[in-house]
Amino acid sequence: MKLNVILVVAGLAVAVNAQAQSSVTLFGLIDAGVSYVSNEGGKGSLKFDDGIYTPNFFGIRGTEDIGGGTSVIFKLVDQFDVGTGSIISGQTFFGQEAYVGLQNDRFGSIRLGEQYDFMSEALLFTGTDGTLYGGGFYNFRNGPFDNLQIPNNPTGAMSWDRLNGVPIDNSVKYTSPVFGGFTFGAMYGFGNVAGSISNNNAYSFGLTYRSSSLSGGAAYTSQRYTGIETGGPQVRIANWGVGLRYSFSTLAVNGLVTTVKNEFTGAAAYVGQIGLTWQPSPFWSFTTDYMYMKGNEQLNNNHAHQLTAALTYQLSKRTGVYAEAVYQRANSGAQAQINGVFVPSGSPSQAIGRVGIKTMF
Repeated sequence: MKLNVILVVAGLAVAVNAQAQSSVTLFGLIDAGVSYVSNEGGKGSLKFDDGIYTPNFFGIRGTEDIGGGTSVIFKLVDQFDVGTGSIISGQTFFGQEAYVGLQNDRFGSIRLGEQYDFMSEALLFTGTDGTLYGGGFYNFRNGPFDNLQIPNNPTGAMSWDRLNGVPIDNSVKYTSPVFGGFTFGAMYGFGNVAGSISNNNAYSFGLTYRSSSLSGGAAYTSQRYTGIETGGPQVRIANWGVGLRYSFSTLAVNGLVTTVKNEFTGAAAYVGQIGLTWQPSPFWSFTTDYMYMKGNEQLNNNHAHQLTAALTYQLSKRTGVYAEAVYQRANSGAQAQINGVFVPSGSPSQAIGRVGIKTMF
Protein backbone atom coordinates (compact mmCIF):
# COMPACT_ATOMS: atom_id res chain seq x y z
CA MET A 1 0.00 0.00 0.00
CA LYS A 2 2.81 2.44 0.86
CA LEU A 3 4.42 1.80 -2.51
CA ASN A 4 1.13 2.52 -4.29
CA VAL A 5 0.72 5.79 -2.36
CA ILE A 6 4.28 6.84 -3.24
CA LEU A 7 3.65 6.10 -6.92
CA VAL A 8 0.41 8.09 -6.90
CA VAL A 9 2.07 11.09 -5.22
CA ALA A 10 4.99 10.91 -7.64
CA GLY A 11 2.58 10.74 -10.56
CA LEU A 12 0.67 13.77 -9.33
CA ALA A 13 3.91 15.70 -8.92
CA VAL A 14 4.91 14.92 -12.50
CA ALA A 15 1.43 15.87 -13.74
CA VAL A 16 1.48 19.20 -11.88
CA ASN A 17 4.98 19.97 -13.16
CA ALA A 18 3.97 19.13 -16.73
CA GLN A 19 0.85 21.26 -16.46
CA ALA A 20 2.92 24.22 -15.30
CA GLN A 21 5.06 24.04 -18.43
CA SER A 22 2.44 23.13 -20.99
CA SER A 23 -1.13 23.62 -22.17
CA VAL A 24 -3.57 20.71 -22.38
CA THR A 25 -7.12 21.21 -23.67
CA LEU A 26 -10.16 18.95 -23.70
CA PHE A 27 -12.44 19.73 -26.66
CA GLY A 28 -15.34 18.28 -28.58
CA LEU A 29 -18.35 18.58 -30.86
CA ILE A 30 -21.83 17.14 -30.33
CA ASP A 31 -24.75 17.03 -32.77
CA ALA A 32 -28.14 15.32 -32.49
CA GLY A 33 -31.51 15.60 -34.21
CA VAL A 34 -34.37 13.96 -36.05
CA SER A 35 -34.28 13.17 -39.77
CA TYR A 36 -36.94 12.11 -42.26
CA VAL A 37 -35.61 10.11 -45.23
CA SER A 38 -38.06 9.86 -48.12
CA ASN A 39 -36.88 6.50 -49.43
CA GLU A 40 -34.64 3.87 -47.87
CA GLY A 41 -34.95 0.65 -49.83
CA GLY A 42 -38.41 1.68 -50.99
CA LYS A 43 -39.73 2.97 -47.65
CA GLY A 44 -39.70 6.31 -45.87
CA SER A 45 -38.23 6.56 -42.39
CA LEU A 46 -38.32 8.97 -39.46
CA LYS A 47 -35.35 8.47 -37.18
CA PHE A 48 -33.02 9.87 -34.55
CA ASP A 49 -29.68 10.60 -36.17
CA ASP A 50 -26.55 12.23 -34.80
CA GLY A 51 -23.13 13.40 -35.92
CA ILE A 52 -24.63 14.98 -39.04
CA TYR A 53 -24.18 18.77 -38.97
CA THR A 54 -20.94 18.21 -37.09
CA PRO A 55 -19.28 14.91 -36.12
CA ASN A 56 -19.49 13.80 -32.49
CA PHE A 57 -15.88 14.17 -31.40
CA PHE A 58 -14.07 14.36 -28.12
CA GLY A 59 -10.35 14.91 -27.87
CA ILE A 60 -7.33 16.15 -26.02
CA ARG A 61 -4.70 18.40 -27.53
CA GLY A 62 -1.62 19.86 -25.96
CA THR A 63 1.50 21.86 -26.53
CA GLU A 64 4.72 22.36 -24.59
CA ASP A 65 7.07 25.23 -25.34
CA ILE A 66 10.63 23.88 -25.28
CA GLY A 67 12.29 27.13 -26.37
CA GLY A 68 13.79 28.51 -29.55
CA GLY A 69 10.38 28.87 -31.17
CA THR A 70 9.81 25.11 -30.94
CA SER A 71 6.91 23.31 -29.26
CA VAL A 72 6.03 19.71 -28.67
CA ILE A 73 2.46 19.05 -29.82
CA PHE A 74 0.05 16.16 -29.49
CA LYS A 75 -3.57 15.37 -30.29
CA LEU A 76 -5.88 12.46 -29.41
CA VAL A 77 -9.38 12.33 -30.96
CA ASP A 78 -12.16 9.78 -31.12
CA GLN A 79 -15.72 9.73 -32.39
CA PHE A 80 -18.84 8.55 -30.56
CA ASP A 81 -22.54 7.91 -31.08
CA VAL A 82 -24.82 10.23 -29.08
CA GLY A 83 -27.80 7.92 -29.51
CA THR A 84 -26.13 4.98 -27.80
CA GLY A 85 -23.03 6.46 -26.17
CA SER A 86 -20.82 3.99 -28.01
CA ILE A 87 -17.43 4.63 -29.59
CA ILE A 88 -17.74 4.24 -33.37
CA SER A 89 -14.09 3.96 -34.43
CA GLY A 90 -14.19 0.17 -34.57
CA GLN A 91 -12.13 -1.55 -31.90
CA THR A 92 -9.70 1.36 -31.52
CA PHE A 93 -9.52 4.12 -28.95
CA PHE A 94 -8.63 7.58 -30.32
CA GLY A 95 -9.33 6.07 -33.74
CA GLN A 96 -9.66 9.43 -35.54
CA GLU A 97 -6.38 11.13 -34.68
CA ALA A 98 -3.52 10.16 -32.40
CA TYR A 99 -0.20 11.88 -33.02
CA VAL A 100 2.77 13.59 -31.41
CA GLY A 101 5.22 15.95 -33.07
CA LEU A 102 7.29 19.11 -33.14
CA GLN A 103 6.28 22.55 -34.36
CA ASN A 104 8.67 25.39 -35.14
CA ASP A 105 7.87 28.98 -36.12
CA ARG A 106 10.51 28.99 -38.88
CA PHE A 107 10.55 25.40 -40.13
CA GLY A 108 6.97 24.19 -39.82
CA SER A 109 5.72 21.04 -38.12
CA ILE A 110 6.29 17.31 -38.29
CA ARG A 111 3.78 14.92 -36.76
CA LEU A 112 3.89 11.16 -36.27
CA GLY A 113 0.96 8.81 -35.71
CA GLU A 114 -2.59 8.49 -37.02
CA GLN A 115 -3.78 11.65 -38.74
CA TYR A 116 -5.89 13.07 -41.56
CA ASP A 117 -4.46 13.48 -45.04
CA PHE A 118 -4.44 16.68 -47.10
CA MET A 119 -7.77 16.09 -48.87
CA SER A 120 -9.59 17.27 -45.76
CA GLU A 121 -6.91 19.67 -44.54
CA ALA A 122 -6.46 21.56 -47.83
CA LEU A 123 -10.06 21.48 -49.09
CA LEU A 124 -12.56 21.06 -46.23
CA PHE A 125 -10.78 23.08 -43.56
CA THR A 126 -10.12 25.99 -45.94
CA GLY A 127 -13.89 26.25 -46.53
CA THR A 128 -13.92 25.29 -50.22
CA ASP A 129 -16.45 22.53 -49.45
CA GLY A 130 -19.83 23.98 -48.47
CA THR A 131 -20.28 20.98 -46.19
CA LEU A 132 -18.29 22.80 -43.52
CA TYR A 133 -20.96 25.51 -43.24
CA GLY A 134 -24.17 23.54 -43.80
CA GLY A 135 -25.49 20.11 -44.59
CA GLY A 136 -22.73 18.31 -42.73
CA PHE A 137 -22.39 14.56 -43.24
CA TYR A 138 -25.37 14.38 -45.60
CA ASN A 139 -23.59 16.80 -47.92
CA PHE A 140 -20.42 14.77 -48.49
CA ARG A 141 -20.18 12.73 -51.67
CA ASN A 142 -21.82 9.33 -52.16
CA GLY A 143 -24.34 8.77 -54.95
CA PRO A 144 -25.08 5.71 -57.14
CA PHE A 145 -21.46 4.57 -57.13
CA ASP A 146 -21.32 1.49 -54.90
CA ASN A 147 -19.23 -0.22 -57.60
CA LEU A 148 -16.32 1.99 -56.57
CA GLN A 149 -15.75 -0.79 -54.01
CA ILE A 150 -13.55 1.27 -51.72
CA PRO A 151 -12.22 -1.13 -49.05
CA ASN A 152 -13.32 -0.69 -45.43
CA ASN A 153 -16.17 1.53 -46.65
CA PRO A 154 -19.75 0.97 -45.37
CA THR A 155 -21.37 1.54 -48.78
CA GLY A 156 -18.39 1.13 -51.09
CA ALA A 157 -18.60 4.83 -51.91
CA MET A 158 -19.41 6.71 -48.69
CA SER A 159 -17.57 10.07 -48.62
CA TRP A 160 -15.56 8.82 -51.55
CA ASP A 161 -13.31 11.89 -51.83
CA ARG A 162 -12.12 11.65 -48.18
CA LEU A 163 -13.07 15.23 -47.27
CA ASN A 164 -14.94 13.97 -44.20
CA GLY A 165 -11.53 13.13 -42.71
CA VAL A 166 -10.11 9.65 -43.27
CA PRO A 167 -7.16 8.94 -40.96
CA ILE A 168 -3.99 7.30 -42.24
CA ASP A 169 -2.29 4.99 -39.75
CA ASN A 170 1.43 4.91 -38.97
CA SER A 171 2.09 8.15 -40.83
CA VAL A 172 4.63 10.95 -40.85
CA LYS A 173 3.33 14.35 -41.94
CA TYR A 174 5.23 17.57 -42.64
CA THR A 175 3.52 20.96 -42.96
CA SER A 176 5.49 24.08 -43.86
CA PRO A 177 5.27 27.46 -42.14
CA VAL A 178 3.20 30.16 -43.87
CA PHE A 179 4.86 31.90 -46.86
CA GLY A 180 2.77 34.86 -48.04
CA GLY A 181 -0.43 33.05 -47.13
CA PHE A 182 0.67 29.73 -48.66
CA THR A 183 1.50 26.49 -46.89
CA PHE A 184 2.44 23.14 -48.37
CA GLY A 185 2.86 19.67 -46.97
CA ALA A 186 3.63 16.04 -47.63
CA MET A 187 2.68 12.85 -45.82
CA TYR A 188 3.62 9.18 -45.93
CA GLY A 189 1.84 6.28 -44.26
CA PHE A 190 3.88 3.16 -43.60
CA GLY A 191 2.22 -0.12 -44.47
CA ASN A 192 4.07 -2.01 -41.73
CA VAL A 193 3.90 -5.23 -43.78
CA ALA A 194 6.93 -7.47 -43.41
CA GLY A 195 8.85 -7.97 -46.63
CA SER A 196 7.19 -5.13 -48.54
CA ILE A 197 7.45 -1.36 -48.39
CA SER A 198 4.49 -0.68 -50.70
CA ASN A 199 1.85 -2.98 -49.20
CA ASN A 200 -0.80 -0.97 -47.36
CA ASN A 201 1.14 2.29 -47.70
CA ALA A 202 -0.23 5.77 -48.44
CA TYR A 203 1.00 9.20 -49.45
CA SER A 204 -0.58 12.63 -49.66
CA PHE A 205 0.39 16.15 -50.74
CA GLY A 206 -1.32 19.47 -50.17
CA LEU A 207 -1.12 23.19 -50.90
CA THR A 208 -3.28 25.79 -49.16
CA TYR A 209 -3.75 29.55 -49.30
CA ARG A 210 -5.45 31.78 -46.74
CA SER A 211 -5.99 35.54 -46.66
CA SER A 212 -8.64 37.80 -45.15
CA SER A 213 -11.11 37.18 -47.98
CA LEU A 214 -9.73 34.34 -50.13
CA SER A 215 -8.88 30.78 -49.21
CA GLY A 216 -8.32 27.61 -51.16
CA GLY A 217 -6.30 24.51 -51.68
CA ALA A 218 -5.26 21.57 -53.80
CA ALA A 219 -4.54 18.04 -52.64
CA TYR A 220 -3.69 14.52 -53.80
CA THR A 221 -3.89 11.30 -51.79
CA SER A 222 -3.20 7.70 -52.74
CA GLN A 223 -3.81 4.84 -50.32
CA ARG A 224 -3.19 1.14 -50.85
CA TYR A 225 -5.36 -1.42 -49.08
CA THR A 226 -3.59 -4.73 -48.73
CA GLY A 227 -5.33 -7.97 -49.56
CA ILE A 228 -3.14 -10.05 -47.26
CA GLU A 229 -5.78 -10.28 -44.53
CA THR A 230 -8.58 -11.25 -46.93
CA GLY A 231 -6.62 -13.20 -49.50
CA GLY A 232 -7.75 -10.72 -52.14
CA PRO A 233 -5.79 -8.34 -54.39
CA GLN A 234 -4.22 -5.10 -53.29
CA VAL A 235 -6.40 -2.10 -54.11
CA ARG A 236 -5.13 1.45 -54.47
CA ILE A 237 -7.62 4.33 -54.23
CA ALA A 238 -6.45 7.72 -55.54
CA ASN A 239 -8.07 11.13 -54.95
CA TRP A 240 -7.29 14.66 -56.00
CA GLY A 241 -9.14 17.93 -55.69
CA VAL A 242 -8.98 21.73 -55.96
CA GLY A 243 -11.20 24.41 -54.43
CA LEU A 244 -11.61 28.12 -53.64
CA ARG A 245 -13.68 30.22 -51.27
CA TYR A 246 -14.15 33.99 -51.43
CA SER A 247 -15.77 35.97 -48.62
CA PHE A 248 -17.52 39.33 -48.87
CA SER A 249 -18.88 41.20 -45.83
CA THR A 250 -21.87 38.90 -45.19
CA LEU A 251 -21.71 36.56 -48.19
CA ALA A 252 -19.22 33.87 -49.20
CA VAL A 253 -19.06 31.72 -52.33
CA ASN A 254 -17.20 28.45 -52.74
CA GLY A 255 -16.33 26.08 -55.56
CA LEU A 256 -14.85 22.58 -55.46
CA VAL A 257 -13.81 19.77 -57.82
CA THR A 258 -12.74 16.36 -56.49
CA THR A 259 -12.16 12.94 -58.01
CA VAL A 260 -11.73 9.31 -57.01
CA LYS A 261 -10.30 6.31 -58.86
CA ASN A 262 -10.06 2.65 -57.94
CA GLU A 263 -6.84 1.82 -59.75
CA PHE A 264 -7.52 -1.94 -59.53
CA THR A 265 -10.95 -1.94 -61.20
CA GLY A 266 -10.67 1.34 -63.15
CA ALA A 267 -13.87 2.70 -61.58
CA ALA A 268 -13.73 6.50 -61.26
CA ALA A 269 -15.97 9.46 -60.47
CA TYR A 270 -15.77 13.22 -60.11
CA VAL A 271 -17.86 15.98 -58.56
CA GLY A 272 -18.24 19.69 -59.22
CA GLN A 273 -19.77 21.75 -56.41
CA ILE A 274 -20.71 25.41 -56.08
CA GLY A 275 -22.30 27.05 -53.07
CA LEU A 276 -22.85 30.17 -51.01
CA THR A 277 -23.15 31.12 -47.35
CA TRP A 278 -25.07 34.19 -46.18
CA GLN A 279 -24.69 35.45 -42.62
CA PRO A 280 -26.77 38.62 -42.16
CA SER A 281 -26.14 38.68 -38.39
CA PRO A 282 -23.98 36.90 -35.80
CA PHE A 283 -27.00 34.70 -35.00
CA TRP A 284 -28.42 33.66 -38.37
CA SER A 285 -26.72 31.93 -41.28
CA PHE A 286 -28.02 30.33 -44.44
CA THR A 287 -26.03 28.06 -46.73
CA THR A 288 -26.88 26.26 -49.93
CA ASP A 289 -24.94 24.39 -52.56
CA TYR A 290 -25.38 22.31 -55.68
CA MET A 291 -23.18 19.45 -56.82
CA TYR A 292 -23.05 17.23 -59.87
CA MET A 293 -21.44 13.78 -59.59
CA LYS A 294 -20.49 11.60 -62.56
CA GLY A 295 -19.09 8.08 -62.81
CA ASN A 296 -17.26 6.42 -65.70
CA GLU A 297 -18.14 3.27 -67.67
CA GLN A 298 -17.13 0.97 -64.79
CA LEU A 299 -19.79 2.80 -62.77
CA ASN A 300 -22.36 2.40 -65.57
CA ASN A 301 -21.94 6.10 -66.41
CA ASN A 302 -24.23 6.86 -63.48
CA HIS A 303 -24.60 10.47 -62.45
CA ALA A 304 -26.48 12.46 -59.82
CA HIS A 305 -27.49 16.01 -58.98
CA GLN A 306 -27.68 17.05 -55.33
CA LEU A 307 -29.04 20.24 -53.75
CA THR A 308 -28.58 21.09 -50.07
CA ALA A 309 -29.84 24.00 -47.96
CA ALA A 310 -29.42 24.68 -44.23
CA LEU A 311 -30.60 27.46 -41.89
CA THR A 312 -28.83 27.88 -38.54
CA TYR A 313 -29.59 30.03 -35.50
CA GLN A 314 -26.85 30.45 -32.91
CA LEU A 315 -28.16 30.38 -29.35
CA SER A 316 -24.63 31.26 -28.17
CA LYS A 317 -21.10 31.19 -29.49
CA ARG A 318 -20.97 27.46 -28.78
CA THR A 319 -24.49 26.21 -29.47
CA GLY A 320 -26.91 26.45 -32.38
CA VAL A 321 -30.14 24.95 -33.71
CA TYR A 322 -30.70 24.26 -37.39
CA ALA A 323 -32.96 22.90 -40.11
CA GLU A 324 -31.68 21.40 -43.33
CA ALA A 325 -32.98 19.76 -46.49
CA VAL A 326 -31.14 17.57 -49.01
CA TYR A 327 -32.36 16.25 -52.36
CA GLN A 328 -30.52 13.92 -54.74
CA ARG A 329 -31.65 12.88 -58.21
CA ALA A 330 -29.78 10.15 -60.07
CA ASN A 331 -30.18 9.01 -63.66
CA SER A 332 -32.93 6.60 -64.69
CA GLY A 333 -32.14 3.05 -63.64
CA ALA A 334 -29.81 4.12 -60.82
CA GLN A 335 -30.52 4.27 -57.10
CA ALA A 336 -29.94 7.59 -55.38
CA GLN A 337 -27.97 7.46 -52.14
CA ILE A 338 -27.30 10.53 -50.03
CA ASN A 339 -24.21 10.26 -47.87
CA GLY A 340 -24.95 9.04 -44.35
CA VAL A 341 -27.95 6.98 -45.50
CA PHE A 342 -26.69 3.41 -45.54
CA VAL A 343 -29.56 1.94 -47.56
CA PRO A 344 -29.93 3.33 -51.11
CA SER A 345 -33.25 4.63 -52.37
CA GLY A 346 -35.53 2.24 -54.21
CA SER A 347 -35.72 4.84 -57.00
CA PRO A 348 -33.51 7.47 -58.69
CA SER A 349 -34.45 10.09 -56.07
CA GLN A 350 -33.94 10.52 -52.33
CA ALA A 351 -34.67 13.43 -50.00
CA ILE A 352 -33.94 14.24 -46.35
CA GLY A 353 -35.41 16.82 -43.99
CA ARG A 354 -33.77 17.34 -40.61
CA VAL A 355 -33.89 19.52 -37.48
CA GLY A 356 -31.17 19.35 -34.86
CA ILE A 357 -28.97 20.99 -32.28
CA LYS A 358 -25.18 21.26 -32.23
CA THR A 359 -22.73 22.39 -29.60
CA MET A 360 -19.03 22.53 -28.98
CA PHE A 361 -16.79 22.56 -25.93
